[in-house]
Amino acid sequence: MNSISAENNAELDATIAAAFTGTGGLAASIAGYRVRPQQIEMAQRVTHAIVHARSLIAEAGTGTGKTFAYLVPALLYGGKVIISTGTKTLQDQLFHRDIPAVRAALRAPVTVALLKGRANYVCHHYLDRALGEARLPSRDEVRYLSSIERFARQSASGDKSELSSVPESAAVWNFVTSTRENCLGQECAYYKECFVMRARREAMHADVVVVNHHLFFADVMLRDTGVAELLPACNTVIFDEAHQLPTIASLFFGQSISSTQLLELARDARVEQVTSAKEVTTLADACDALERAARKLRLAAGDERDGTGGRNNVRRWQANDALAAELEAVEQQVHALETQLEAVAERSEGLQNCQRRAAEVIERLQAWRELPTQEHVRWVATFSQSVQLNTTPLSVAEPFRAQLLSYPRAWIFTSATLSMGGDFSHYQAQLGLENAETAAWDSPFDYPNQAIVYLPKDIVEPNSREHTEAVVQAALPVIRAAGGRTFLLFTTLRAMRDAHQMLAAAFERESLDYPLLVQGVGTRSELLERFRALGNAVLIGSHSFWEGVDVRGEALSVVVIDKLPFAPPDDPVVAARLEALRARGGNAFMDYQLPEAVITLKQGAGRLIRDETDRGVLMICDVRLVQKGYGRSIMRALPPMRATRRLQTVLDFFTANGAVPVAEEAL
Repeated sequence: MNSISAENNAELDATIAAAFTGTGGLAASIAGYRVRPQQIEMAQRVTHAIVHARSLIAEAGTGTGKTFAYLVPALLYGGKVIISTGTKTLQDQLFHRDIPAVRAALRAPVTVALLKGRANYVCHHYLDRALGEARLPSRDEVRYLSSIERFARQSASGDKSELSSVPESAAVWNFVTSTRENCLGQECAYYKECFVMRARREAMHADVVVVNHHLFFADVMLRDTGVAELLPACNTVIFDEAHQLPTIASLFFGQSISSTQLLELARDARVEQVTSAKEVTTLADACDALERAARKLRLAAGDERDGTGGRNNVRRWQANDALAAELEAVEQQVHALETQLEAVAERSEGLQNCQRRAAEVIERLQAWRELPTQEHVRWVATFSQSVQLNTTPLSVAEPFRAQLLSYPRAWIFTSATLSMGGDFSHYQAQLGLENAETAAWDSPFDYPNQAIVYLPKDIVEPNSREHTEAVVQAALPVIRAAGGRTFLLFTTLRAMRDAHQMLAAAFERESLDYPLLVQGVGTRSELLERFRALGNAVLIGSHSFWEGVDVRGEALSVVVIDKLPFAPPDDPVVAARLEALRARGGNAFMDYQLPEAVITLKQGAGRLIRDETDRGVLMICDVRLVQKGYGRSIMRALPPMRATRRLQTVLDFFTANGAVPVAEEAL
């Protein structure tokens, strides 16, 4: 670094630090603002990366204030900025709360836009069609449709998150929103009024655009969402919740096609036939034939439950005669439908659109069957109502690195969980970021006094049939001591459901009056609102509650984790990646399985302490933390809580007014 750049960096550091001091803009404008040295240091590193167009991986422990740490330099020095988040919840929070607060504090004259996937916006064309057809499944859905009609007339954005009176899970949304496949584009009569196009135009002219990871990668692959138009002019890309990127990138750098997509194609083509080609009964027959073939494909895929993640039968593609025969039949029926559509396509934009979709489906089905598998794994997932055919790359490092090199600018990756004890090599290898700068800041929370980690004795092996029951029995005295106020996080849905039944029976048997909530009964947002409001509830969850959940205060005082979250070794993508790693001479466990489990475990553990005044117990019911050599590596990667194996220490923690000093114990 030459002296000029050193002087410039010193000036940048001073300017950034001034914004975060007790007399700076943030402190003057934001209630409850606290000066955190870690936050200032992170903001300075982000600033250097932005100014010098570098890539930075920044891990910031809970409570560091990483959002402000990247927003301040982004608004001051970022130029045209894209901020991508892991969830729509954080996307809305940034746009509606955090960015306006920082912009006002800095008096930064930047414009901001929110851009979501098209399924989040009401489509005028499909709203009109739904109003005309009136084929909704219930009276509630009919009532929701009337609300959406009024909303579409009055709303400036058409964003369905602004219509709280219609649940996000309502079936009617499928009838009044478009997809990439069925959007009519410029041929649509409502193109000028289109909410999606309006959002894209606003994004084009804004200084800061807030998107989410799915939207970002969908655009990279499909050039469909508007982000591709933004990237050439963009100076800075910031990925928050960046630990999700390897998984999401794998989805979009791969391919999938489902029986649901086939049924939707048949349904839409039938609607267009009734509207624009009523006398062409052969087209209706082709729609019916495709629908029957799609349903047979689902049945041929089988129905074995494995209890993980809601996926039923998940396996590598094999030459299953029944499935192969039904897949061939589907291809034949899509070909037949495409031929019928071609003959009448000129009659309407809708028919033309259906023909184009049918041609795309044919290409994707053929590609799935014929794709070489040396660098990819083909696999099948069967759900209760559908089957999905997937192709996933064994590594996304090369295509992701190509994206970074094609757009030279600042790339910032941040999360609370990106490393294993400060070692970023696993994350860097996954995304091809070996040349990126890395930095980590510990949480400012006083973990030794705010929390303890409890590893109960006499817990059976995690792979035994009795393990879930043992977890429930070990957790009951802790739940009683905490007065409820507990999350129980499980690695599989089966264990979650079993634990729910066991806890319900135990609460009744022991007359424990704690509200019992379980994932799946209501949306995640609804469950969290109830949990916070009740104050003494016990919530049982699986994957959905391991991350992105923020419950501050006494409402959450215990987090119970049933076992170390190693990915199932029979997962087809995981198994293929482990095989490839071994073939290259790597250590599949140390180089892949262990770092993945640590990052996921850190996410689950991060639900416990969310504020300087929070206190609680993290309970991990897995003897491998004590019995296996890698257990100490995992413990070192967790926040520096005192560890205990004694139940009495946990009980004392809850009966004392202040923090309980925990003697060092042999684990």
